[in-house]
Amino acid sequence: MKMNYKRTLLVGLAFMTISAFWQLYDNVVPLILKKTFGIGDTWTGAVMAMDNVLAVLLMPLFGRISDRCHTRLGKRIPFIVGGTAAAVILMNLLPVMDKKLLLTPFIIVLGMLLIAMSTYRSPAVALMPDVTIKPLRSKANAIINLMGALGGVFVLATTGLLVRKGANGVSTMVSETGEAILRDDYTFLYLAVSLLMVIGVTVLVLTIRENKLAKEAAEEQAKLDALAAPEEAQSKAASADGKLDKATMRSLVLILLSVSFWFMGYNAVTSAFTRYMEFYWGYELASSSLLMMVATVAAVISYLPVGIISSKIGRKRMIQMGVILLAASFGVAGLFKSFHPAAYVIFCLVGVAWAMINVNSYPMVVEISKSGDVGKYTGYYYTFSMAAQVLTPILSGYLLEHVGYYTLMPYACVMVLISFVTISLTRHGDNKPEPPKSTLEAFDVGDD
Repeated sequence: MKMNYKRTLLVGLAFMTISAFWQLYDNVVPLILKKTFGIGDTWTGAVMAMDNVLAVLLMPLFGRISDRCHTRLGKRIPFIVGGTAAAVILMNLLPVMDKKLLLTPFIIVLGMLLIAMSTYRSPAVALMPDVTIKPLRSKANAIINLMGALGGVFVLATTGLLVRKGANGVSTMVSETGEAILRDDYTFLYLAVSLLMVIGVTVLVLTIRENKLAKEAAEEQAKLDALAAPEEAQSKAASADGKLDKATMRSLVLILLSVSFWFMGYNAVTSAFTRYMEFYWGYELASSSLLMMVATVAAVISYLPVGIISSKIGRKRMIQMGVILLAASFGVAGLFKSFHPAAYVIFCLVGVAWAMINVNSYPMVVEISKSGDVGKYTGYYYTFSMAAQVLTPILSGYLLEHVGYYTLMPYACVMVLISFVTISLTRHGDNKPEPPKSTLEAFDVGDD
């Protein structure tokens, strides 16, 4: 079994464009809400949770719809193309509404944009397991996440270059110190991300033959299943008719709960970090973007090694180590009352820890699925991750506004630690790798 790295990189283009959009959304939309429209942290958190509410409702639905879709382009690619086209048009209306101080149109367009994103995220993520056999999915997911991280790095790297500082003049909002707040112009940043999305999806459509690749992967997986041990074959048969035995269902629920808890911790930090940096640590958007880019670059560097090591020691063990590292990193960051250079080291560790978790969590869920319902299990994954992200910006936003900004990191630390308990109780979804037959095979490199 050899990983086709080139093909997986191309499949990852869809996730790269999605991740670029969400990095832009997390960085910029909270600042527009606060600095342009003067919305408090609790209500800003509520608006930031809109995408997760829509995702909970729409992503499982479109995951299942795409499972049953059969076109010349495949099951997933039509959703990717249509969703991207709608998102690119709508997202470039946001800076227009920002400049003209139009709150209601801004919220309406933002809602439409989030609906467009929700229609194709599950199909885009499900494309990887559709064309990849189960034993290789952790490695493949490492590459997919690497591509997603590159999308995030693109936004973080271009923010300082393309955001026009104070170009929108003085906001109607006044800061707590009594000073008027200058609003920035994000037009060119939105245009740059739009261009990246169009180019990425165009290359994907031109290079990936989804139907052919999915058929080949299904045939290869069937051969592997036929060689499975009797107890594994029995478990797969139970899954094949759509019904899981109680033990497998229990593990699935525990995995999904774990996903919820670590996303509650991680998303609390990412969705509030620009505000945390500016209003608690006293640094502006460019500085917070640099710190988050350190975390993202660390994740990028870690993805492939994590994927390879996970195939040797198991997904569950790697996740457990990542959870402990992530909780410790947030805990230490919470000790700083102002920005300290050591934060760069801490957020480097945050990136490594998130890679250890993220590379393996989705493959643990779809390991339980069969080839015909990957979209459904992808929907389960996003139902729990997005439901967590509906709650956490509101809850953490309330704490920020009514208790203090110092609560952000301890809150994140506690949520992540809870996930250690739930993931430790799981008994299914882990990989059972065979040792490589030779040193060269350990690298698992191939083009076919």
